[in-house]
Amino acid sequence: MAFRRRAKSHPLFSQEFLIHNHADIGFFLVVCVLIALMFEVTAKTAFLFILPQYNVSVPTADGETVLYHYGLKDLVTILFYIFIAIILHAVVQEYALDKINRRLHLSKIKHSKFNESGQLVAFHLASMIWCLYVVVTEGYLSNPKSLWENYPHVHLPFQVKFFYLCQLAYWLHALPELYFQKVRKEEIPRQLQYISLYLVHIAGAYLLNLTRLGLILLLLQYMAEFLFHMARLFYFTDENNEKLFNAWAVVFVISRLFTLTLSVLVIGFGLDRVENQTFDPEKGNFNTLLFRMCVLLLVCFSQAWMMWRFIHFQLRRWREYWNEQSARNRATAATTVHSKQQLKTVKRESGYHENGVVKAENGTSPRTKKLKSP
Repeated sequence: MAFRRRAKSHPLFSQEFLIHNHADIGFFLVVCVLIALMFEVTAKTAFLFILPQYNVSVPTADGETVLYHYGLKDLVTILFYIFIAIILHAVVQEYALDKINRRLHLSKIKHSKFNESGQLVAFHLASMIWCLYVVVTEGYLSNPKSLWENYPHVHLPFQVKFFYLCQLAYWLHALPELYFQKVRKEEIPRQLQYISLYLVHIAGAYLLNLTRLGLILLLLQYMAEFLFHMARLFYFTDENNEKLFNAWAVVFVISRLFTLTLSVLVIGFGLDRVENQTFDPEKGNFNTLLFRMCVLLLVCFSQAWMMWRFIHFQLRRWREYWNEQSARNRATAATTVHSKQQLKTVKRESGYHENGVVKAENGTSPRTKKLKSP
């Protein structure tokens, strides 16, 4: 018991130390893994953290190619890249966002939202470019039938599997960052919602062997989210700058329509035409009517929820806009009335009108009396 009390009072176990030095702890663990690569005894274990596992040599027309499938060892690799994500998060925060925040002098609420959008802009931009490169090089855009042909897609190219592992690592790292970044309690439920949605959809596409469809849907989603967070950053720097929100609204609606259309095309029609429609988890085959219905319902529910949030956001923006316009109109009307009152006051400075005759303030006529001739 005495040891526990001493341990809790030690700086290494304090809350402030963990919050301000979690990136340093992650950096130390990453360096330990990299050093382990230098020794033959520990190199094999270190490769479990760095490289994707479960590689298989598959014969092709040109010879052999190395493909990958998933397994429990992927959790070790994901853990390593969680620490990488924590380090990158701290680098972006310290060397970019904190410097901008010092110049803007934002309030606490805007400061938190600015940091959130800044981090997500960097992540969405990098993921969008990476995802587009994978989709183009693997030929998923040039050959749409490849999204459902030869299902299940158990064996994955290296870049596809590595992309999914990094995506899972990033969104898992976002959970402890809610604590490390001291996110306000009011913001935690909202952030937990979209983090959970990303984890469910990415892990579902990865485990159910729908990685090809998942790549294109992620590309559409990241394009819309990148525009939204860029619009928020410009709005925080200048509240009159809302043009990007209009561009985001158009892209958001189009991406939702494409997501629903592509999901119905691939899952509802494409997988329905595949010959092998048996439930066989050992071979990675989940192509049954119940499976397709559940996946489509999940996709439709998530898209409907996002559209409801989008409509609510737009209605709030319009309400705030009309409130500002009405406030400006009232201010303009009040200014007009005040100017008229000032004009009347200026006219009455030398006297006032009574029955069409200008009189002085004491009621006498301002006209000078004529002197009688002597």
